[in-house]
Amino acid sequence: MAGSAPYVGPRGLRFAATLTAIVLAVVLVTSSAVLLGVQAVVFAIGAFGGLRRAPYGLLFRHTLASRLPKPTQLEPEQPPRFAQLVGLVFALVGVIGYATGLGWLGVIATALAFIAAFLNAAFGFCLGCEFYLLSRRVLTIRKGVPA
Repeated sequence: MAGSAPYVGPRGLRFAATLTAIVLAVVLVTSSAVLLGVQAVVFAIGAFGGLRRAPYGLLFRHTLASRLPKPTQLEPEQPPRFAQLVGLVFALVGVIGYATGLGWLGVIATALAFIAAFLNAAFGFCLGCEFYLLSRRVLTIRKGVPA
């Protein structure tokens, strides 16, 4: 990762993961393609526009961040942005499932996204981030450069 890459605070990431998990839990209860579509837009903004523009990040920054001490450690933005992209893919598959009458597909895709969001919210373990780091290692090894 480049040294000039943007960095983000872990508390904002966990706040966003908490809101995401709540939204996805509601989707699992209601089977709402519309609500999952809204979450897909949130994922898309984070993945393509950056976490500083993501709705949950903005909400965190304008409500809680100023009341908390500055984080002592920051994280590179690329892994959580990749996680947002993965979330987007699962949300889109879920929307297709719910919207086309394939409820089982909607439930499975939403449940997988929920599990990932819950792991981050509850334990600070970003599954999508880990996939990003693993993919970087694999691609580096395939190019013949040791990881």
